[in-house]
Amino acid sequence: MSGRRVDTSVLLRDGRRLAFAEYGDPAGLPVMLLHGLPGSRLAWGFLPGDPFPPGLRLIAPDRPGYGQSDPRPGRSLGDWADDVAALADRLELGRFGIVGVSGGGPGALACAFRMPDRLTRVGVVAGAAPTDAAGAFEGMSAVNRFFLKLAWRAPLLSALNTRFVAAFVRRNPGRYIDLMQRKVHDVDRAVLAMPGIRDMLVRDFAEALRSGGQGMVDDMAANHGRAWGVRLDRIQTPVVFWYASLDRSMPPAMGRYLAARIPGSAFQLVEDAGHLWPLIHLREVLAAVAKTGARGTASPISELDRNRAAQPDGAQGTEEAQG
Repeated sequence: MSGRRVDTSVLLRDGRRLAFAEYGDPAGLPVMLLHGLPGSRLAWGFLPGDPFPPGLRLIAPDRPGYGQSDPRPGRSLGDWADDVAALADRLELGRFGIVGVSGGGPGALACAFRMPDRLTRVGVVAGAAPTDAAGAFEGMSAVNRFFLKLAWRAPLLSALNTRFVAAFVRRNPGRYIDLMQRKVHDVDRAVLAMPGIRDMLVRDFAEALRSGGQGMVDDMAANHGRAWGVRLDRIQTPVVFWYASLDRSMPPAMGRYLAARIPGSAFQLVEDAGHLWPLIHLREVLAAVAKTGARGTASPISELDRNRAAQPDGAQGTEEAQG
């Protein structure tokens, strides 16, 4: 377990409090670390072992409505990207990297779209694709498919359901994790059985929902219930995708959809792994994202397959991601 160096907050221009924690080297290369759904700034410090490579200053904010960050009901992915930019301004960051894990993935891509001159590289691990993306749900569990499409087709019903789920998780995060095992692959059950992983998730979920479920409600809507407002084909920041071959929550089809639409992106399929893979491999993800280089040069990450597939018919110039 790696303890946080900083656990504090800043006040944004509209008066909201945005909480964040910092880990690693205060003089290192800055990387923003965006948590999942649900999740909090404290998740990364609860991970067992030594999850952070040397030489990085890791900055982990709570999205609005989670942990100690004030809610911003109805927020969009663009709103969240603006909050990330405001935090970077307050911390006087120059250029920095971003890693979005699971539910943090869409926001990471929004940042890539809105801050092309500010980001060095973006990593997305098991992040969502647009809910109406053709073929992107291939390999997803029936439970996840139902609730993601519910957010798109019946947003009010989805919000009610999400509040119910959030209340249940808040009361008993351990019980929720036990139920979650029913929809995941055996490889994820094996990760949950590793020392410290279940405890990490219990503590993270408890912190995430300490003030209620508004963060989850807004994440479901922003990620899965409406247009992202992100032109994937116009993202200029180098983006690296990691998806696990046995992930039933966010299957590889989602990553392939995104990578095919973001010019020059890199896609890595992690064999024989599931959705919880980043909890035990965060160190290598962060190390890869920390590597910077001029756009258009060969990837410094030798194991990555460069994705330079042709855009699907009609995609160039018209692609607006939705989710």
